[in-house]
This record gives sequence, structure tokens and C-alpha cells, in this order.
Amino acid sequence: MVVELGHFALVLALLVAIFQMLVPFYGSRVGDDRMMAVADPAAICQLGLLSLAFLCLTIAYVSSDFSVANVVANSHSTKPLIYRISGVWGNHEGSMLLWVLILALFGAAVAAFGRNLPASLKANVLSVQASIAVAFMLFILLTSNPFLRLDPPPADGNGLNPILQDPALAFHPPFLYAGYVGFSIAYSFAVAALIDGRIDAAWARWVRPWTLAAWMFLTLGIAMGSWWAYYELGWGGWWFWDPVENASFMPWLAGTALLHSALVMEKRDALKVWTVLLAILTFSLSLMGTFLVRSGILTSVHAFAVDPQRGVFVLAIMALFTGGGLAMFALRASDLRQGGIFAPISREGSLVLNNILLTTACATVFIGTLYPLALESLTGAKISVGAPYFDWTFGPLMVPLLMALPFGPLLAWKRGDILGAAQRLMVALLIAVVVMAATLAVMQRGPWLAPFGVALGVFVMLGAISEIVWRIRLGDVPFGDAMRRLVNLPRSAFGTALAHFGVGMLVVGVVATSAYRQEKILVMKAGETTSIAGYEVTFRGVAPRTGPNYREEVAMFDAYRGGTLVSHLEPARRVYDMPPEPTTEAGIHAGWRGDLYVVLGDTQQAGGHAIRIYFNPMVRFIWLGAVVMFIAGAVSLSDRRLRVGAPGRARRAAAAAAPAE
Repeated sequence: MVVELGHFALVLALLVAIFQMLVPFYGSRVGDDRMMAVADPAAICQLGLLSLAFLCLTIAYVSSDFSVANVVANSHSTKPLIYRISGVWGNHEGSMLLWVLILALFGAAVAAFGRNLPASLKANVLSVQASIAVAFMLFILLTSNPFLRLDPPPADGNGLNPILQDPALAFHPPFLYAGYVGFSIAYSFAVAALIDGRIDAAWARWVRPWTLAAWMFLTLGIAMGSWWAYYELGWGGWWFWDPVENASFMPWLAGTALLHSALVMEKRDALKVWTVLLAILTFSLSLMGTFLVRSGILTSVHAFAVDPQRGVFVLAIMALFTGGGLAMFALRASDLRQGGIFAPISREGSLVLNNILLTTACATVFIGTLYPLALESLTGAKISVGAPYFDWTFGPLMVPLLMALPFGPLLAWKRGDILGAAQRLMVALLIAVVVMAATLAVMQRGPWLAPFGVALGVFVMLGAISEIVWRIRLGDVPFGDAMRRLVNLPRSAFGTALAHFGVGMLVVGVVATSAYRQEKILVMKAGETTSIAGYEVTFRGVAPRTGPNYREEVAMFDAYRGGTLVSHLEPARRVYDMPPEPTTEAGIHAGWRGDLYVVLGDTQQAGGHAIRIYFNPMVRFIWLGAVVMFIAGAVSLSDRRLRVGAPGRARRAAAAAAPAE
């Protein structure tokens, strides 16, 4: 009965979404406040019903109910509890249910916290959001129902893909979907504003917190996927320019541009046309990622290889909302009044440069990802667009962006002083030059542009610190006054500086590990020792081990540095019981200089094992930088000026105090 209850709740959620889509929209057209007001309870009711449906599917997984086809296909009675739970979204059908649940969550959040939104705008936002939910719930019920029964049920299930049985990947999809789906709110705000014909600085203020929340989750989701691929797939790298990776990276780039564009619109009432277009395109890229992963046209370790007919359904949804949003934009664009004028050298100018470079970079990734697919569908020819293309197109666009990044926050609105900003960054620039010289002296080998890349990352990090120092006038006023200024700084200022600092950390990690990575591939026998990056690595042998639902062959290595034992590494080759597929478990020692990374290969006929050993310098800066960026977003969201209900509360407080005056 639990499964039938979940199915019934999903059907009811569809009906509520249809009601939420039609009634508030009609109410906004005829000016009926009561009809517009039903959007709030409808959005909350839709969230409740989808939560119930998701809970019922989770109960089926946890209890190993093998009368459910979805549980049979993706679970097994010997799986640990955490992977029975993560199996709910570790497949196409369950992940789509999670997709619409998060969609409803964002809609309900607008209903609950958007109390200061104009009634008509709010009704239209929730109506557009419901229309997206309707499309995807129809997709689930017609093509991807997770509640289908089997009669008779099998004795056990087929198990979850072994590479998905990992803690990082258990939580990676929810964060990634929260980012993907979160941009739907920006889309809904854009379309609703186009329907109302009112797009101004207040609109940008309302849309920015939701965009920031989605950007935060997508940042963390991408980082978790990169971290998982690094230690689980045994290839020693952190990014492969895989089409599925690119599918999540493109909306991140567009969303980053949208955040900065919305800031210009909020502060200066400028870039209206561009900001609305970005809001539509960012969610369209999210829909494209959903299509690529679920259409069956990609082969990837983290794509859902499903029936292409389902891909056609998703393609139709993408065409409907992308085409509909762009058509609405084309109809209304000429009516959008341009905002304030600003000089090229200004805060606005720096943000425009940021947008140009980010969207161009997004376009290069878009072309490199889709061109091979388009060529194959049109001509049948198969080509591969790999890292060299992306390195030579994406990389050069990032250099001017990173060079300009520290200058932007130090420029004034409308007209800035570039020389004054350069003077404030002089200390950061000098330290970056020293770092570049030190890197060149220590490494004494190519690639010769790598020291510049490391220095550029350091410059971005120190530029973020310089921004705070300049804001509190440290050194220009008494220390106590500077500390009071520091305490009184808006949290969004700290959030901006932290985000830029995290970008600098990521750049340092990317450049260092890409340029100075060391690798050894060899055959080792028990007792043999090899050296790499100052470490002496001794192979102690191989032993079998049994886990809860797998068997593995574990190699034992001791890593010494300067004659002192620093780590005991245990890379393994693992075979799961169901399905019986092998996986690789890397042995990793994380040090302050970088990671010592050991992978166990096949047994050799002449004796010994194939071993791959890597040293990845400063690779953890990549993920630490992403975590810092996520924290930065949370700090900015905690700023009262970015909380959606704050202006409304302020107005109510002022109104209450008025009679006392």
C-alpha cells in the first residue's frame, strides 16, 4: 500500500500543479486577488504531496520491496543502508522524482518567503514554476514511473551500479539537482516579469537571492562530482571535460554571469535586457544538461543510458520552455527601457567585462560539447573533442577575467579610478610577482607559463583581502576605528571577498596540479621500493578482504619521506556481489604539498602487479576553493539586504512606528 500511496500522491501533485499553473495566472490577468492568492497554498500543497511520494519510494528501497520494478533494477538486499537510500536517486526514475521535488521546494520557498513580492508578479512566478512541474510530472508518469509493480516479484534485486556506491556520490546528485533546478526560479521570475511588463531594479533584487542559492548548490555539486571522480575512478585526475561534466559546468558559468549582471541591474537599473536573457538561458542550459544525461546519446560513467524515446520527451520539454521563454523575450525586449549610463572604467564596466568573458567561455564549452553530437547525427562521422580544444579556448578567456577580477570591487559605480585601484592592489601584485619568481626557481622546468598562473591565483586571493582592507581603511584610520568598520561591513561584502578568494584558491590548485604533476607506471613486487616527488614508496604485498557486499584485493604500501614513515596506503581492486562489476579504490595520502596517489593494477604473468603512482601538487586547493565559494554564498545570503522578506518587514515596522511619532 505504501507504493500505491506514493503513486497516488504523485498524481495528486500533478493535479495541484495544473491548478497552480492556471488559476493564479488567470487571476493576475483579470486582477482577482483571491485567485492569485491560491498560488501560495497550492505551491506548499504540491511540495507536501511530492515529499510524500518521495518518502514512499524511499521506504520501498529501505525495506527492499522487490515487488517494485525500480527497486529490483537498482537495489539489492545486501547493500548498506546508505546506498539503499541513495539508490532512490541513483537511477533515472528516482532521480526525476527528486528533480520535481526540488522544483516544488523552490516554488514553496517563494510562496513562504516572498511576502514582499507584488501579488501579480508572485502569482505569475508560481504559475510558471508550476508549468515546469506539470511538464516533468507528466514525463515521469507517462514514461518513467518509479512505482510500477512486478508480479511475481523476484527474490532479490539487481543492485546499484558499483561506482555509485560511494558516500560522495550518494550526496552529489541532490546538490547538483538543487543547482540545476534552482535556476528554474530565475527563469520563472524572468518570464513572469515579461508577462507583467515590469522589469526594474526591484525585480533584480528579488531574483538575486534565489539565483545565488542555486549557484551555491551547483558549485558544491560540481565539486563533489570532481572529488568523487578523483578518488573513485583511479585515473588520478580531477576533470575530464566529459560531456556530462560540461552539462553541469555550462549553467554554472551562465549562472555566475547572471549573478553579476543582476547586481548591475539592482544597483544601477542597467543591463535589463541582458539580465532577463541570461535568466532564461541559464535554466535552458540546465534543461539541456537533463536532456544530455537522459537521452541515451552520451556514454559516460555518470549518465543515465535510457530509452532514447524518453530523450525525445525531455527534448520537447526543453524546446517548449526555452523556445517559449525566448519568444516572450523577443516580444517584450523592445519595451524594456535602458537604465543608467556608466563609463567603461567603472564597477559596472568591470561586471560587463566579466559577463562577456564568462558567456564567451560558456559558448566555447557549448560548441565543444555539442559539435561532435551534431556532426554524428547529421553525417554519421564520429569525432572526439578533448582537453586540447578546451585548454586552448577556455583557458585564454579566463586569464583576462582573473586579471580584472581584483580591480572590479575597488572601482566606483558609474565612473571609476583605475589608477587608484591599481595603487590599492600594489602590495598584492608585488607578492604575486615574488610567488611567480619563487615558483620558477623551485620547479626549474616547464611549462613556463605555469608560474604566471600560480601568481595569478595568488593575486586574486590577495586582491580579495585588499578589498576588505580598503573598505575598512586599515592603516588610514586608527586600528579601533578600522575594526569597528570591519564589524559593520555588510555580510555581502564579506561574501564577495570570500568568493573571489575561493576562485584564487581554485586557480592555484588547477595550475599547480596540471603543470607539475608527476607520474610513474611500473611493475612492482613485494618488498620493492620506488621514489616520486621526495617520497619513498615501498610495496608490502597484496591481501584479500571482504566487505558488506563486495570482495577486494588490497595492496599495502608504506610511504616514507626523509626516512620517516608518513602514511600507509591501501589501494584496492574491488568486485561487488550484485552486480558483479569491478571498481578501483585509490590509496591517497594528502600532504601540505599535494597528494600521493597510488592505484593497483592487474597481476602480471612474470610476477608482481602493475602500479600507477601520481603526485598531484596542491590539488586539494581545487575543492577547498569550491567549498570557500559555497560558504561565501551562504555568508552573502545571510545579509539582511538579500533576504527576500526583509524589505517587507522593514516597511511594516516603519508603518507600525509611524503613529508613535
